[in-house]
Amino acid sequence: MLKLPVYLDHNATTPCDPRVVEAMMPYFTQQFGNASSRTHSFGWQAEEAVEQAREQTAKLIGAEPKEIIFTSGATESDNLAIKGVFENYASKGNHIITVVTEHKAVLDTCKHIEKKGAEITYLGVNADGLINLTELEAAIKPKTVLIAIMYANNETGIIQPIKEIGALAKKHGILFFTDATQAVGKIHVDVNKDGIDMLALSAHKFYGPKGTGAIYLRRKNPRVKLAAQLDGGGHERGVRSGTLNVPGIVGLGKAAELAMEEMKNEAKRISILRDKLEEAFLRLGRTMVNGSRINRLPHVSNISFGELEGQSLMMSFHKDIAVSSGSACTSASMEPSYVLKAHGLSDELAHSSIRFSVGRFTTNEEIDYAIQTVTKAVMNKRELVRNILE
Repeated sequence: MLKLPVYLDHNATTPCDPRVVEAMMPYFTQQFGNASSRTHSFGWQAEEAVEQAREQTAKLIGAEPKEIIFTSGATESDNLAIKGVFENYASKGNHIITVVTEHKAVLDTCKHIEKKGAEITYLGVNADGLINLTELEAAIKPKTVLIAIMYANNETGIIQPIKEIGALAKKHGILFFTDATQAVGKIHVDVNKDGIDMLALSAHKFYGPKGTGAIYLRRKNPRVKLAAQLDGGGHERGVRSGTLNVPGIVGLGKAAELAMEEMKNEAKRISILRDKLEEAFLRLGRTMVNGSRINRLPHVSNISFGELEGQSLMMSFHKDIAVSSGSACTSASMEPSYVLKAHGLSDELAHSSIRFSVGRFTTNEEIDYAIQTVTKAVMNKRELVRNILE
């Protein structure tokens, strides 16, 4: 039986998998110890659980357990990577290269360190949302210390040429950081094959708990060293002090383990649902998919409904279908999406866009309902517009 509302906003957050919740529960009650308590069994149990989660998380991205540092989520990991490199590698240089379509957690962090003397180059993207590798290489300077480019975009799902970016960074002896929040757990990510030196991830994007994430820091060739942004206690090898969120970390580890096992089949299933949704809306006419339909995540579709305002359209079905007009972190803004504007879209087209993102628990019945409901809303709104114009 169809249960309303239908949730199609998995890029904002995913529901916690019941198997993840089950794994976490004992660490709230019976095994509630502090992982830094080294003098009794409560602490030992907590530490053991954390180290198991570290192994599970590392395995998901092809890293070593010691290369995983737990944080509160991707925003903290983004801040730690960018500010940590800027401060620690100041003697080598102050230039960082990023992209105009990055998440605000990266862009706002770059704006922050610009006030402290950093020089930031903001690369543009083409109509498909992809960077130009020639432009990237041309932007490199003797004082470039970091390339910060996201793996997959949160609004469009566009996947950047990560392996090629990693190779360019290696060629020039520059660190490469990627915010892989939307990619990890959805598609295969391998930090060694992709040449990634630092990577941010967040549990709640792949069916784990909110408030828990990690940063991957390469330990060899090169060994990445960051200036800590939180001091006190020397937790997480001195990189990120603070009492560890043991239940959350256990949940992150379990979510990573499940993603490893189910990601391939899951991606195949949800891409079929996404394509079904997308094709139905394209048949309405005056609609377009924003960004590349090839280099993208399997579950995301960003669609512009010509002649209509996205927020207004969403309000006509918001009680029955949960979708988004862009990033959950900037959805309160009435400005057109800066990501879509960077693709070359007009203000009008950018304002008419809606992001649909399906997930692990999305059913075919829910997709059919979404198609029916959104189609009806679009036709009604367009009829209203025509009547007003006449």
